[in-house]
Amino acid sequence: MKAVHLLPALVISLSVAGCAAAAPSAAPGNAAQQAPAATARAESTPSPSAGAAGLTRSDEQGAVTVKVTPLNLSSAGATVDFEVDMNTHSVDLGMNLASLATLTTDTGLRVAPVKWEAPGGGHHVSGRLVFPSSVDGRPLLKGATKVTLLLRDVAAPERTFVWSIQ
Repeated sequence: MKAVHLLPALVISLSVAGCAAAAPSAAPGNAAQQAPAATARAESTPSPSAGAAGLTRSDEQGAVTVKVTPLNLSSAGATVDFEVDMNTHSVDLGMNLASLATLTTDTGLRVAPVKWEAPGGGHHVSGRLVFPSSVDGRPLLKGATKVTLLLRDVAAPERTFVWSIQ
């Protein structure tokens, strides 16, 4: 009789452990994924901190947690890139973020991403959201002091992530 009670507990334990093992692990030297991030509900607040870890913003609306880290705001090349980590236990994350995202600056420039580099789906998805670094021949970040990344319809109507730049 006791073995019958242990079987459901064992199945649940293995299921939870499987999801934890499938979660993206941080690559050596990539502190952005290892550091705790500030939680953002409607709009994240930039925190003064050195390195990429201080740049990570998190939004925990609905059944999906989304963490976003800019990769090159201070030295954009041909693109402005963001690492996006999405985790859930109930929603398929196979959406194309390139069709759901917008990047704006406080100088009034707005741009859509050129691609979303990520695996096809699942419950734990990490990828790179890539934006062009210029809009109509104007450098996207020139003169900007703030950038805002908006994600629509990722298990919540809107998720807003904000960074101060210099």
